[in-house]
Amino acid sequence: MAIPSASQTSARQFGMSRIVITGGPGAGKTTLLLALQARGYTIVGDSARTIIQDRCKRGLRPRPDAYEFARETLRMDIENFVHHAATPGHVFFDRSVLDALCGLDHVSPLKESELSMWLSKYQYCSTVFVLPPWKTIYVNDAERDHTFEHAESVYSAVREWYRRCRYHLIEVPTVSVEERCTYVLQALAKSAA
Repeated sequence: MAIPSASQTSARQFGMSRIVITGGPGAGKTTLLLALQARGYTIVGDSARTIIQDRCKRGLRPRPDAYEFARETLRMDIENFVHHAATPGHVFFDRSVLDALCGLDHVSPLKESELSMWLSKYQYCSTVFVLPPWKTIYVNDAERDHTFEHAESVYSAVREWYRRCRYHLIEVPTVSVEERCTYVLQALAKSAA
């Protein structure tokens, strides 16, 4: 079964309001989402970060093994997707079910038929905003313990994955958060016209 184009499916009526902000760690996704929230938009945080925070509070290692981590992230991303199914207006997601599937595919490759099923069930706006690695703002913290080089490799993998899933990527420039916010909203307005 061929992977459906992001713009082909009828369930897109809900997906158009679900906007994904993706990229590698430390690229400014959370900061951008908080700026969008300050402008009145609904945002959904990064599931992976939430999982790591919860595990650390419970005295566990930050991440379980890669497969378990990908499955837990996928479970949480699906919950977030379903929870916001009827939320009016744009909802901005810090990563998505697709990012979780990318992680899962990395440790246990998905069959094309499996991927096609996931893509038809969990649809987002066909335009996805990707934030490139930005060394100037990259910092490690309690949940982000990888190197900048790791962030670059995640960025490359995510770009390739979303293209494979037939989404249109728009790279957000490395400018101030307010400029990034305006850029995203203008690009959305253009794609809706």
